[in-house]
Amino acid sequence: MKKLLLFGILIAATSVFAQEKLVTKTGKITFEASVPAFEEVKGVNSGVTFVLNPKTGEVASQAMLKGFRFKVALMEEHFNENYVESDKYPKSTFKGKIDNFDAAALISTAKDYTIKGKLDLHGKTKDITITAKIRKTDAGIEIISNFIVNADDFGIAIPSVVKSKVSNKVNVKTEFTVK
Repeated sequence: MKKLLLFGILIAATSVFAQEKLVTKTGKITFEASVPAFEEVKGVNSGVTFVLNPKTGEVASQAMLKGFRFKVALMEEHFNENYVESDKYPKSTFKGKIDNFDAAALISTAKDYTIKGKLDLHGKTKDITITAKIRKTDAGIEIISNFIVNADDFGIAIPSVVKSKVSNKVNVKTEFTVK
């Protein structure tokens, strides 16, 4: 009986703590490394996990690299095998904090916030600073950002044969709604 009571208390405590964080598992990351006059190099992952602690402004996200989809299947294959080496480095993570975040002050009009943290990709970690538009919606808290990442900062080499067709500067857009 004592074990059953203890188990019930643990479950209740876990659910109370879990409610402190807002989560989505359907976040979206789009990246584009296209070069004008050549074929679009663009991948989209709509199964990204994102967590926000509304009390502290701490955020974390995780994207499985094999979750990125491309218009051309061969690009997807090259992305996974030759660029991000997703069998060796299966995921990318970001952990950071939103500066001066106050969830209670959010309204339906987006406000710019600065997010500082560490992006881990391809076995390398880099400090990055992102500007994000954050607002309250009927669906929860929406966080949208656009930023640029240099592939070579993460040890991702672009082969010389396609260097003129694939940009080293990768435009990244994230879209998360947490509840």
